Amino acid sequence: DVRPDAVRELFARAPTGPIVMLNLIRLRTVADYGSNPAAAPPEPISGRAAFDRYIDETLPLLRKSGGDLVFLGQGAGFLIGPADERWDLVMLVRQKDLQTFLAFAIDDAIQAALVHRTAAVDDSRLLPLAEVDRA
Repeated sequence: DVRPDAVRELFARAPTGPIVMLNLIRLRTVADYGSNPAAAPPEPISGRAAFDRYIDETLPLLRKSGGDLVFLGQGAGFLIGPADERWDLVMLVRQKDLQTFLAFAIDDAIQAALVHRTAAVDDSRLLPLAEVDRA
């Protein structure tokens, strides 16, 4: 869940220009639709299959808003980092600015699609990134 203090801190930094969200995702073996059984498929599906449903529903909306999925890759254990920590998927989502990203995130259609993400994800991290000016 998004922490309100983290949102305040992000707005206090007020990054300008493009923003990229780094997503680290650990998937459930079997998707858990317990919080919204009406959205569950007739037969159990994997966390990966539920996450793919989330991507399928949200990607057209992300692109329509001016954003894009820059990278979606399979994760594994770290080369540098805790040996017992693993992430199944790594995702980079780019949006033209913070305001556009937040408008996208609170859109009703995106909120409806979150049922699949919630069912799929066992744990996750979301790190907003702003480009560094090297001039």
